[in-house]
Amino acid sequence: MKEYDVIVLGLGGIGSGAAYWLAKRGASVLGLEQFELGHARGESHDHSRIIRYSYFSPSYVRLAKEAYAAWDALERDAGERVVFKTGGLDIRPRDGAIPLEPYAESMRLCGVPFERLDAAEIRRRWAAWRIDDDIHGLFQPDGGLVAAMRATAAHQRSALAYGATLLEHTAVTKLHAAHGEITVEAGGRRCSAGRLVIAAGPWTDRALAQLGMRIPLEVTKEQVMYFESRDLESFAFGEFPIWIWMDDPAYYGFPVFGEPDAVKITQDAGGKPVDADTRAFDEDPEITARVTGFLDRYLPGALGPIRLVKTCLYTLPPDRDFIIDTLPEHPNVSVAVGAGHAFKFASVIGRILSELALDHGSATLSLAGPQPGEGSFEVDRPILQMESPPKTYMV
Repeated sequence: MKEYDVIVLGLGGIGSGAAYWLAKRGASVLGLEQFELGHARGESHDHSRIIRYSYFSPSYVRLAKEAYAAWDALERDAGERVVFKTGGLDIRPRDGAIPLEPYAESMRLCGVPFERLDAAEIRRRWAAWRIDDDIHGLFQPDGGLVAAMRATAAHQRSALAYGATLLEHTAVTKLHAAHGEITVEAGGRRCSAGRLVIAAGPWTDRALAQLGMRIPLEVTKEQVMYFESRDLESFAFGEFPIWIWMDDPAYYGFPVFGEPDAVKITQDAGGKPVDADTRAFDEDPEITARVTGFLDRYLPGALGPIRLVKTCLYTLPPDRDFIIDTLPEHPNVSVAVGAGHAFKFASVIGRILSELALDHGSATLSLAGPQPGEGSFEVDRPILQMESPPKTYMV
């Protein structure tokens, strides 16, 4: 039986980040992925994910600062750029469902510069917006995107360079934790380690079940669409920012990136619950209809033939806050759940998971993450103890 310091279960965005930071610190690391590396069945593929300082709570703004620093470290190790700043626009009707003030106050408290923009200024800077005067927004110049597939591959490549062992097509069939040791059976082999990191995304509940734990997670099937815009110049990279429409429904989009001559836009958290193993990969016509209706009203220049639809999964705690913690009954097991908005934080969450694993359960999460009164990333927070917790998915 091969022994390691740490076994990482799941090698998507967060798990690959954890494998990188663990190996960078000199740990012997085994990473296990049930599918091929870079697969499209989970949460971490496609060309781009938004990165931003703008969040409703100072805890996330502080964590975003750490996220940018973690990506910088990866870029130096990998010799490749993965973060691209375009500026970020949060935009909403003044009576919209998601107020901008908590975002503005959180950035102010954390020393992050931003601008308040009225509709006239938004139209002046980005003429593609067809908005009335009841619309306003926040602009933060450091917002942008993480090249998602490129970043995950860079984490994996750098982890290997630091000595990690990463195995694809290696599904875990048995998981056992007792007496301070983790035993894993996967791919016809049996391995052990002193620490386990669970970063299994939509398959988290199955891993936790083998350790006698359950938390209420809902998995939904989401989709993004690439539109062959009839006004591509207006959405060119370097000209148009990433943006989030802060209302219910909420929408978001990117400048042209990844797919040539196409603009990526979709609804946030608009999908239906699914089973991760049996879900389909086809288009959801209801999401498509909502997105095209929104664009027709507010951003008509983005409309055009849909070149490509890609599906992904969200793994959602009921409050949509992250889970980054060790298990109460198994302090040598740590778990991370990204709640459908974590790719921007994938590297720093990986770093925190490495600290939880190697520093005997302590991490700088107390510095970067929630402070008293700001919520919690704990796995046993009260809402996760409820049988039927209320769900709040807007972030």
